[in-house]
Amino acid sequence: MRILLTGATGYIGKRLLPVLLQNGHQVICCVRDKGRFPTEGIYTHAGISVLEIDFLNENIGPQTLGNLDAAYYLIHSMSSKSGDFEKMETFSAQNFVKLVENTGIKQIIYLGGIANGDNLSKHLSSRKKVEQVLTDSNIPVTAIRAGIIVGSGSASFEIIRDLVEKLPVMITPKWLNTKSQPIAIRNILEYLSGVLLKEETFNRSFDVGGPQILTYKQMLMQFAEIRGLKRFIISVPVMTPRLSSYWLYFVTSTSFKLASNLVNSMKVEVIARENDLAEHLGIKLLTYRESVALAFQKIEQNNVVSSWKDSFVSSYVSNYMLEHIRIPKAGCFTDKRQKEIPGDIDQVIKNIWSIGGGRGWYYGNWMWKLRGFMDKMFGGVGLRRGRTNAHSINSGDTLDFWRVLAADKPNGRLLLYAEMKLPGEAWLEFKIVRKDNKNFLHQTATFRPKGLLGRLYWYSVLPFHFFVFEGMVNNLIRFQERG
Repeated sequence: MRILLTGATGYIGKRLLPVLLQNGHQVICCVRDKGRFPTEGIYTHAGISVLEIDFLNENIGPQTLGNLDAAYYLIHSMSSKSGDFEKMETFSAQNFVKLVENTGIKQIIYLGGIANGDNLSKHLSSRKKVEQVLTDSNIPVTAIRAGIIVGSGSASFEIIRDLVEKLPVMITPKWLNTKSQPIAIRNILEYLSGVLLKEETFNRSFDVGGPQILTYKQMLMQFAEIRGLKRFIISVPVMTPRLSSYWLYFVTSTSFKLASNLVNSMKVEVIARENDLAEHLGIKLLTYRESVALAFQKIEQNNVVSSWKDSFVSSYVSNYMLEHIRIPKAGCFTDKRQKEIPGDIDQVIKNIWSIGGGRGWYYGNWMWKLRGFMDKMFGGVGLRRGRTNAHSINSGDTLDFWRVLAADKPNGRLLLYAEMKLPGEAWLEFKIVRKDNKNFLHQTATFRPKGLLGRLYWYSVLPFHFFVFEGMVNNLIRFQERG
């Protein structure tokens, strides 16, 4: 079958793609930027084709898709800087329908949110509106409605992990007693692939959840038990939604905008209405403990396929990679370092591709941590996003407070764009250059200041650059893995 997969570089899309390929389908991966689509491993599969399209453009233009059997709609704009993600999501869904309505498509499969109450958050109300836009088309729609998704790299998993592993005692808002029905990412993928072209699921919606109904407090405590940690949670009624958002923002790796939307959603009970879809598809639902244990197996095996942090919603601003892929020259300050590589060039590339996250920045890690803390205090993303995989980097991934713009491993080039709070814009580039039969590592930091404040900022950090950037380039060419 020919299947269109939107959100192919997102958290769910990256995990659903291998399942569809294993089932023998041809998959058209629909992405906003081809530069973000991985070029290694399963992504070179002959059954994959890539379509670049931005559903938020007013005119998406004609696209030659040919005949389609089905399409997955996995697009989400929850953390829009404008705050009007409801309008954005509705517009995106309308453009999607225009794209596929003349392809002979037999089914749209939509992953939305459980929205059974009358007092819905903006997030859940938006999900419900998108479902309505899709069902108003003449194409049969199967809507899978989920609550909290538990898996390595999922937003809920990483936020709960941050809270549990960092806070022995938690003073928490009263919404921690709100009930929810978490579901394993493995079960979500089974639902999404299982309903494909099942006519009995056409024009129907299904709430899906795990076998347990738990409060957020119970989830935190069970998570702590699995990790072998003793934690104390004290709920207080005086924390306003804004204070709750700041609490999540400072302790976890989320942006403040996303934290605000999450808090508003967490105040609403998310419990699935009963149905027999799991039984009909032969799905064994995993408990919350089983879901968390499986997530840590993936982490320990360094096999995390996707993370919510690699989505642009993890940034404090809306970023468009094409706007920053070319490093400007006019009106910029630069710090250039060039070192001959005396040893194995492959080792140096490996070092570059391991930068950030747990490995750190090869020199003055305490200074990087201090800069991350300062960024968080001023409303930036800080260092808590880390990286998804210890050795693999793709365009669009996050590296602490950087965003990967280009990751050309065969040619040894890595380009990062700063998502920290700055009075200007910053890039950091690593590039292997061969000259006169010798290999050199070129490391360039570029800063485009914004006004006088930007210039003052550059000169204020200039003394630190000598130590940090010089130490980093030296250690990148010298570092060797131990046994």
